[in-house]
Amino acid sequence: MSAQHNTLELLVEEQRLIVEDYLQRSPVAEHSAFGKSDVLRTKIKAQLKANDAVLIAHYYTDPMIQELAEETGGTVSDSLEMARFGNAHNAQTLVVAGVKFMGETAKILTPQKRVLMPTLEATCSLDIGCPADEFAAFCDLHPDRTVVVYANTSAAVKARADWVVTSSIALEVVDFLDSRGEKILWAPDKYLGGYVQKKTGADMILWDGSCIVHEEFKAKGILDLKQVYPDAAVLVHPESPDSVVRLADVVGSTSQLISAAKELPNQQMIVATDQGIFYKMQQAVPDKQLLVAPTGGSGATCRSCASCPWMGMNSLENLLSCIEQGSNEIFVDPLIAKLAVQSLDRMMNFKVEHLS
Repeated sequence: MSAQHNTLELLVEEQRLIVEDYLQRSPVAEHSAFGKSDVLRTKIKAQLKANDAVLIAHYYTDPMIQELAEETGGTVSDSLEMARFGNAHNAQTLVVAGVKFMGETAKILTPQKRVLMPTLEATCSLDIGCPADEFAAFCDLHPDRTVVVYANTSAAVKARADWVVTSSIALEVVDFLDSRGEKILWAPDKYLGGYVQKKTGADMILWDGSCIVHEEFKAKGILDLKQVYPDAAVLVHPESPDSVVRLADVVGSTSQLISAAKELPNQQMIVATDQGIFYKMQQAVPDKQLLVAPTGGSGATCRSCASCPWMGMNSLENLLSCIEQGSNEIFVDPLIAKLAVQSLDRMMNFKVEHLS
């Protein structure tokens, strides 16, 4: 076994321990009772207007936050559309309800705007598990490869990349690069990377990272659920293990899964992604039954139970606080931002330049 392989194995184990430790230390947001939430929502609406601010929420945040974004002229979307919305909107303050890399992306793409978040503690196991220094060293071992990183990474990792992608365009970008004869270094999600590699046939080497939510989905559990709902369609996010992806009727990003739920004739949907998506998906298909795909269960092996613990740290209380006080503002080192914006711009402009 090579020294390079041993070093990578040690890095992988080290990052897994970091993720576990971070998860154990993450504070949990206290969510409001319904009566109190009405008062908070009224105050948040007033503060958004007073501060020329717009609320940008991810599909995986609390449904009350998603609803508030819709009611105030903001957006509820996946990470790519969040970035596009913030870039195009004329508000001078972007309030990003999600996890930290989303706020960083917004700041890099719109440096002239103020970017606030309900909490700066909310992160992502993919981000934590791909530290910039270790990732840069990994890239240096493969200087002949085009570096493609998933959006779920820090600004510093994006700065080291040639391309940033989201799950909605990952296949298309890698297929495009492969058609030009480029070999790919992919990070950080090994399941999404493996899916893209299988679909495109591209020459790819993968960083060993994973999402603690999607990694929990179990093929056996889905097969068991199909026994009860034999006509249900299985909708799977490609960050899930291959054994789960192979059972899917549709594999796609959050926005793509919502579209699939509308287009498929099935009346039941088994959904293998964060259950926060159910708010918008149920809006799209009010007459269909949505079922959470089984995870590792409610015992010791279940770290997420189909709900991201970091997305859950966004609450109405800390949302109001950040707007009132101008707290939790996102700053990105200008040198890092200057490099990261290049790979992000390729992501933002890809469909326009290459698929039009």
